[in-house]
Amino acid sequence: MAKKKAASGGTFKKFIIIMVVILFIALAFTGINYYLKYFSPNVTGKQEYLFIHTGAGFNEVYNKIKDEGIVKDTSSFYWAAENMNYKIRVKPGRYHLHEGMSNRKLINMLASGNQEPVTVAFHNLRLKEQFAGFVAKKIEPDSAAIIHLLDSAEFVKRYGFTPDNVYTMFLPNSYQMYWNTSPEKFFKRMHANYEKFWTPERRQKAAAINLSPVQVSILASIVDAEALHDDEMPAVAGLYLNRLKKGMKLEADPTVIFAENDFTIRRVLKKYLSINSPYNTYLHTGLPPGPIMMPSVNAVNSVLDYKKSNYIYMCAKEDFSGYHNFATNVADHLANARRFQQALNERHIKK
Repeated sequence: MAKKKAASGGTFKKFIIIMVVILFIALAFTGINYYLKYFSPNVTGKQEYLFIHTGAGFNEVYNKIKDEGIVKDTSSFYWAAENMNYKIRVKPGRYHLHEGMSNRKLINMLASGNQEPVTVAFHNLRLKEQFAGFVAKKIEPDSAAIIHLLDSAEFVKRYGFTPDNVYTMFLPNSYQMYWNTSPEKFFKRMHANYEKFWTPERRQKAAAINLSPVQVSILASIVDAEALHDDEMPAVAGLYLNRLKKGMKLEADPTVIFAENDFTIRRVLKKYLSINSPYNTYLHTGLPPGPIMMPSVNAVNSVLDYKKSNYIYMCAKEDFSGYHNFATNVADHLANARRFQQALNERHIKK
């Protein structure tokens, strides 16, 4: 009887031991499985960035991760995403990937919207269409969405602009922002920078020459197109301001080129001077309705801090240095012009 009880007790102990071993193995397996799915390296490094578009759902994100080979094990990513409730926490953005990231680290980054900003640096782009196309390569909105706002009289009026002069609001610089910045937020950011730039001191200088900030930028765009060298900008600005004060037409060649929409023109011929356009300053007195290019900050400051002189005429120097000969009277100006035209002829520049 005692032997039977001992045998029975031994069997029970073995059963307990076996169950403990099985439980231990199961827990170990679960732990390893948990580790592999959450903490083991899974991001491949095939892509440097993951772009999640505004309005994208989890399925779209998952398919993108799978199709672009962003993770080695898509099943473990899906399991981890489901268990971390990422399916209902998708946020758009541009996310920097690092090879060897775990599912947990990747999902935490995506779910928190912890994206890396982009740098949008633009300088002296000629047309607002070019500007919109350039910006669209840096952030999510396409160029059509940006142009739509720039051309919307109702929208730009909120900021005190018109579709003709709104381009003066964008100051060349380097800006950091999130990739998924909307067109409206991009516009708001640019306007905030514009307001910051136009300090009370700059506004006072503009008022002293009877120009608004927008008019200063329009004139600066002509100065920028005319002067190839920054050190000559104040002199060019002073000349144009003299013409404005006297009620003379600006007669600026870059405005004619803009009106003709042919930026290959190197020689402004007489036939171009009659182009019927509000931007043709050979036909119309005063400033054109908008800028002919995105003016640089140097050009804007050159208008505000112009060089005082009696010059009202200028002509490109015949040495093609990019500088100008200035004159206070027609006779000297015509002599300067003849030398430059002769230099053009000698180089067979007809257009």
